[in-house]
Amino acid sequence: MKRYRSMVLVSSDTLSLQRGGQDLYQNLQKEIQAYGLTDEISITQVSELGRHDALPMVVVYPEAVVYGPVSPDNAHLLVEEHLYKGRVVEALRAPVRELTGQIAWLHARRGTLPAEQRIVLERVGMVDPESIEDYIVNNGYQALGKILNSMDPADVIDEINKSGLQGRGGAGFPVGRKWSFVASAKGSPKYVICNADESEPGTFKDRVILEGDPFSIVEALTIAAYAVGAHEGFIYIRGEYKLAYRRLANAIKQAKEYGLLGSNIFNKGFDFELHVHAGAGAYVCGEETALIESIEGKRGEPRARPPYPPSQGLWGKPTLVNNVETLANVPAILRNNADWYRKFGTPKSTGTKCYTLLGNINLTGLIEVPMGITLREVITIYGKGMKNNATFKLAQTGGSSGSIVPASLQDTPMDFESYRRAGVSLGSGALLVCDETTCVVDLAKVLMQFFRFESCGKCTPCRVGTQRSYEILQRISQGQGKLSDLDELVFLGENMDNLSNCGLGQTASGPVRDILRHFRAEVEAHIRLGVCPVGVCPMVPPSEEWEPALVKAVPA
Repeated sequence: MKRYRSMVLVSSDTLSLQRGGQDLYQNLQKEIQAYGLTDEISITQVSELGRHDALPMVVVYPEAVVYGPVSPDNAHLLVEEHLYKGRVVEALRAPVRELTGQIAWLHARRGTLPAEQRIVLERVGMVDPESIEDYIVNNGYQALGKILNSMDPADVIDEINKSGLQGRGGAGFPVGRKWSFVASAKGSPKYVICNADESEPGTFKDRVILEGDPFSIVEALTIAAYAVGAHEGFIYIRGEYKLAYRRLANAIKQAKEYGLLGSNIFNKGFDFELHVHAGAGAYVCGEETALIESIEGKRGEPRARPPYPPSQGLWGKPTLVNNVETLANVPAILRNNADWYRKFGTPKSTGTKCYTLLGNINLTGLIEVPMGITLREVITIYGKGMKNNATFKLAQTGGSSGSIVPASLQDTPMDFESYRRAGVSLGSGALLVCDETTCVVDLAKVLMQFFRFESCGKCTPCRVGTQRSYEILQRISQGQGKLSDLDELVFLGENMDNLSNCGLGQTASGPVRDILRHFRAEVEAHIRLGVCPVGVCPMVPPSEEWEPALVKAVPA
């Protein structure tokens, strides 16, 4: 795949085109060719990038400089000064401070790569994960020492609130608010739990953190316990994570030996005990109440809510549950302060996010990038483009419980607010990138098959809905579906969303909802024409009893 030193995005929405956007794009192409930069500069037309008064807009990477409004006559100046001489054309820059939404966050991103600062993965691969001395030398336990010596529990929660940290498990709930709920809840003792039951297909960020920097989670849980008034905690880890389990157990052992766990930590009269609890491989135990049931020695099934864990959790006592990536942010925030943390990401979705890159891209793996990065950037910069120069079709975010994001949304900032407005979700952090050879019906069928196997069966909407949805998708994938099946899929999805007992059933309908919203024509082709446009599904000829009028209406 060809690699470029700069990437130019030109807005091509209706208003931009009315204002000369197509001429601008063509003039930029001509100027890039005239200066002999064709092999160095990539230029692409994209959908609307910002406020209407700044259109047509041009964005130049890797500097993330935003120009707008740009007229076709400005093309020569922009190419000569910025792309050829490397000087930003200040006269053409968009009023970034006045822009809101999709483009405002770009101004803070400079450098060769969008992310130059690791927070969660700061020490992963840089320290010995089995040496507490190595962890301490690399800023370890500075945050815990700081809060025990100079901060009250309320001050700690206030700092987390100011940082804007949101839960990285997928829901994006404000972390400081959850901590305050537990701190103010009546009942004793209180507990803190790290949810390390990472069972989402394609997600392995928590495993990398636990294996590469286990002491950070031990420190973070100790901080959380101090803040909410707990003296005992648990790390509920996926049973298959043997190495991570061993390193966590070693981290707890060494922390006790150094007086950083147990009684009278830092000689400040604060006591905290921490245990590691291995799960038995149930996907549903990633849901916090099912996880709590499992720790109590019961079958891992979600509880009816309310009450919620912050008021009645483990053994009926106030309980704080955060996932691994969320907790891994805590020591850095308290060590550097909330204002430092807010410099990363977007104003409303602060900090960074870890993603596991999978699928039809040239480079897969784990990355940590600012909140608000786009799919286009992730694929181009970190994934090094699509394999075999294929066309990007969709990305499945957040494992099975995430969303199917079409190519039309690849320039939408990947943060909680922007994705929520677009009707999709970030999920846990897996990014399965798919090209045009992926069939959306087949993808949804595979995901629904996973859900029907992993449903605990406690509530009818999830138990029956996942099974019935899978059966319908199976028929559609064989060319034996009916158009009325699509209405039934919507009905089943709405019931699962509204009536299921936990997040498994509430998100299981997501893939079906997304393919009907963004790829309905492809789904209907399986039904109306009896063909899979991609050639993936094993289609069988429909019978005469199956909507005969519709079948006969298809031209020979």
